[in-house]
Amino acid sequence: MFRTGYIFILLFLAGQLAALRGQDAKQIVQRAVQTELTADQNDHSHWLYCETDRKQKRTVKQWVAETQTADLQRVTEKNGHVLSPAEQRKLMDSFVYDSGAQAKQRKAAQQDDRQATELLRLLPDAFLWSNAGKQGGNIVLHFKPNPQFHAPDIEARVFAAMEGNLAVDPTQYRIASLKGQLIHDVKIGGGLFGDLKTGGSFDVERREIGKGKWQITETHVHIYGHALLFKSISEQEDDVKTEFKELPQAITLQQAEGKLLEKGTP
Repeated sequence: MFRTGYIFILLFLAGQLAALRGQDAKQIVQRAVQTELTADQNDHSHWLYCETDRKQKRTVKQWVAETQTADLQRVTEKNGHVLSPAEQRKLMDSFVYDSGAQAKQRKAAQQDDRQATELLRLLPDAFLWSNAGKQGGNIVLHFKPNPQFHAPDIEARVFAAMEGNLAVDPTQYRIASLKGQLIHDVKIGGGLFGDLKTGGSFDVERREIGKGKWQITETHVHIYGHALLFKSISEQEDDVKTEFKELPQAITLQQAEGKLLEKGTP
């Protein structure tokens, strides 16, 4: 009788310990999310960097300079074709003096930022969290879909169908990486309007590029499926950013063009 009771006590304590560990993991996520949201609000820095962006039917190598007005790209190579200096400058000039193109870019960037912020806010509650140890000095937290979570939109439904790992820098509580894989099909309208396939994955890598300044340095997205009357929405993208250099906060597009022209071929 005593032995049976002792076993039950041990099982209860083990369950409580697991619950506490899960709570600790979620608290770390909550703190990291809040840190990122605060940093995003307060960080007004601009950067120049080298980017290689590979998509299914398009590969671009370019230098990018961020400004308050818009981001200016100096495309040096497109789909294997190396652009001449004259071609590179012509493309930049056409953007620098086109306020409509700049406004279109800002609108798209603002939409991307809003969606990223919304998904970031969902992280703590969209998943069940557990500690998965440490890697390279970072805290690694495993996540899997929370069956009690009700996604507010289609993007959140896809996001919440992922399982994977989140790495958090333990000194600054900044997100160092987020890797996930779609663990079941996501059907929209019973599959008529959308059907994303199991196995699709994403991998976002971030690092500190300046004191307290973090940026996404790699993005790898491989999603398969269809949507809207069976048109393919396969998203295959590998984007890598390197050679970050901070720019003056009040830099203009014309000044940014000058900085870009100083750079060689990526």
